[in-house]
Amino acid sequence: MILCCGEALIDMIPAPPIGGGRGFLPQPGGGALNTAIALGRLGQSVGLVTALSSDMFGQQLAEALTASQVDLSGVARVDRPTTLAFVRLRDGQPEYAFYDENSAGRMLGAAELPPLPEAAKTLCFGGISLACEPGADAYADLLSRHGAGRVVLIDPNIRPALVEDEARYRTRLTAMMARADILRLSDEDLGWLYPEAPDLHSGARALLALGPTLVVVTRGAAGAAGYLPDGTEISVPAPQVTVADTVGAGDTFIAGLLAALSDQGLLTAASLARLDPEQLTAAMTHAARVAAIAVSRAGSNPPWAHELAMPHPM
Repeated sequence: MILCCGEALIDMIPAPPIGGGRGFLPQPGGGALNTAIALGRLGQSVGLVTALSSDMFGQQLAEALTASQVDLSGVARVDRPTTLAFVRLRDGQPEYAFYDENSAGRMLGAAELPPLPEAAKTLCFGGISLACEPGADAYADLLSRHGAGRVVLIDPNIRPALVEDEARYRTRLTAMMARADILRLSDEDLGWLYPEAPDLHSGARALLALGPTLVVVTRGAAGAAGYLPDGTEISVPAPQVTVADTVGAGDTFIAGLLAALSDQGLLTAASLARLDPEQLTAAMTHAARVAAIAVSRAGSNPPWAHELAMPHPM
């Protein structure tokens, strides 16, 4: 089982109401939730570790997760409100305004979380849950206590506007990345982490020096680049599709990558340490295709496994 650890929230997607004006449609969102739903739709055994509110939005999130075959035994049920993320699209790129004070996820304490399912062999951390305290410390503690013996993926998904104490955030995030087997981040994330790096290659090498066995940098329409400790660098293109928006694109890419590695029997620490260029290319190509289908749809709406066998407009 793959456990996605992090936020589950409501994305308020722009949807003009009847009669005109400005309106929003509540849709399930959040990095960990998006990845979990995508993995479930791809046929993977997956669970979510988070806090879900008892309010109507929390119920909506639970229903969406269950419909995509995500195990909820690792979820803490709490009475605090659900985080709302209002989305504004600029040229198809999402901008967010978060309403997160005293929310279910942000105020998560380590003691609130149920025991992890014994079947969990991979932990996937990321999103705003790594920045917003005190919940961020609960996830860092979870990794510290339960990361040993499991494959760990970290997706920083950095939102600078949510970072209140940059030094503290960098310290916590760096410690978590040093425990990772796989790092997935955008080129913008890499630029924020290493503003002095002259190029992606240099930034990725700095991340590999922390200890991961694989670093993958996604670059939107420019595709993705993968880096291995032995100096191997792989690039794969992004399939050409008509983009509706990019909400959840990186989260879906992660799901495609993990699903491909799992299906190849490579989602173990030992196998990742021996990953060869052909295996990495196949996994990244699959991830890019899954993400391309998702961005061709409005909101975060990843494909089901049977849809990957269907032709898609290029």
